[in-house]
Amino acid sequence: METIKVLVGSIESANAFQQDNTQVVEFEGEKLAERTTYGINERSGSLTDTRGTTQTLYKTSDGRYVIHIEQWSKWQGEPNIYSLEEVTAEQLGPNGQYEMLGKEAGFGRPLTLDEALQDDPSWG
Repeated sequence: METIKVLVGSIESANAFQQDNTQVVEFEGEKLAERTTYGINERSGSLTDTRGTTQTLYKTSDGRYVIHIEQWSKWQGEPNIYSLEEVTAEQLGPNGQYEMLGKEAGFGRPLTLDEALQDDPSWG
């Protein structure tokens, strides 16, 4: 295991300055996976690389799973927001809140036919 350092809080940039309201969190663990989802351009409806969310999954030395979430923007005046969330293996598995990140870390499996045919699939 290694020492992991992540930020929680927010950073907001303006013309000539930056307001940093972050704190460092340090823990022992290992990085299992990382996933970035990109924002949607409000004008065209297509993906954009100017906004998005990066989720990084860690397993801590005491066996917990935590996700570091960075909601980022390259636009002046929009904050970057950093948070940590403890999650369960079920939340990382099929139809879980963090299924796609879990899939990156090996928690995934093929969906059953019933899971794929559900009305509001979380994977879609």
